[in-house]
Amino acid sequence: MDEARARDVLAGAGVSPGAAREARLLALGENAVFAAGDLVVKVGRDAELLDRARRELAVAVWLEEAGVPAVRAAEPEALLVEGHPVTVWHRLPDPVRPAEPHDLAELLRLVHALPSPSFGLPPRDLLGGVERWLRLAGEAIDPADAAYLRERRDGFAAAAAALTPLLPPGPIHGDALPRNVHIGPGGPVLVDLETFSSDLREHDLVVLALSRDRYGLPAEAYDAFTAAYGWDVREWEGCAVLRGARETASCAWVAQHAPANPKALAEFRRRVASLRDGDTAVRWYPF
Repeated sequence: MDEARARDVLAGAGVSPGAAREARLLALGENAVFAAGDLVVKVGRDAELLDRARRELAVAVWLEEAGVPAVRAAEPEALLVEGHPVTVWHRLPDPVRPAEPHDLAELLRLVHALPSPSFGLPPRDLLGGVERWLRLAGEAIDPADAAYLRERRDGFAAAAAALTPLLPPGPIHGDALPRNVHIGPGGPVLVDLETFSSDLREHDLVVLALSRDRYGLPAEAYDAFTAAYGWDVREWEGCAVLRGARETASCAWVAQHAPANPKALAEFRRRVASLRDGDTAVRWYPF
């Protein structure tokens, strides 16, 4: 789904207070995210994401009832427009500063203290999107690289299923990065709720450990995160397994953009080569 297609879906949804062509594109990944007046509208890549969109709306209501600062839905139901799920959200005020890892840690502590909601949350199927992302990549990537990632996926899925957690399992964000925290006038707010799951709490903590090792997060920022949360997941013997699973997923995720974006293809090749070489220090770049 490119921007033009997403704007067509936005127009068809009829939820924008202005012309769909005037809405501002905020992000384009599995969802196209548009700012339209005092609303934010998310257009999913395909119909396979409809159940996830519905669950994200339920999570938003649950977090509001639990008093966790998070983005709030403007419409209670997800729409399916021309094969694309569409959800509508209240637009947050402009940020007062960038989110820092310690802001994320404070919100994770709130989430990790919650009991399970009345509706079901799935396990964190971190590797579940690998096949779809590789399928979307098609012939743009080397078939040998796709086969390698499938093999890694299977190995890490089995290893992750055998882990013994240190923290009590329960609700997690699932994609715990500072980019999913908005710092408004009232403080940190959690956004992008679509990966909420019920699983090992360590999943949420490995993300920043990988950011430190792969994406250039400064050591002092990581230390502030662990200090605010109260524990460093790298002390846990299962950390390497969850890290390897997330690296595999992150590599495959970039692949889906390779057919239309040469920079994505170059980043995919960088990532998969570093995995093949077993080089954990090769810098990866956000995409």
